[in-house]
Amino acid sequence: MKQTLRPGLEGLFRYTVPESKTVPRIYPEAPDFQMMPAVLATGYMVALVEWACIEVIKPHIDWPREQSLGTHLNLSHTAATPPGLTVEVKARLESVEGRKLVFRVSAHDGVDPITEGTHERHVIDAERFARKLAAKTGAAG
Repeated sequence: MKQTLRPGLEGLFRYTVPESKTVPRIYPEAPDFQMMPAVLATGYMVALVEWACIEVIKPHIDWPREQSLGTHLNLSHTAATPPGLTVEVKARLESVEGRKLVFRVSAHDGVDPITEGTHERHVIDAERFARKLAAKTGAAG
């Protein structure tokens, strides 16, 4: 992690919602989802928040040797967003506690606010993480 990784870093991330990121597409094998409205799925909204936070910190870590993983989310999902609208995510790094990063986030789809809350990430060493994951996979299988 670089010295520049500190509270106050902010970013604005924009993404136009395609049909492929709607509720019926999140788990094609789940019939119940197929019957739901074609609006931005909460799971994809969560991923947009994560993506926005990654973009904020990427210049301030030794990317790609260092990466970050989401470890906690506290988000609302307050409005439906149909395909074609552009979601704008605002992310602000609120605290840095060792490798733990806490963000304040919000998003708007151009018509309505769609989320606000907090997101926690941890900076990892990608190679070390891959070794641990391989060991876990081996132990499980």
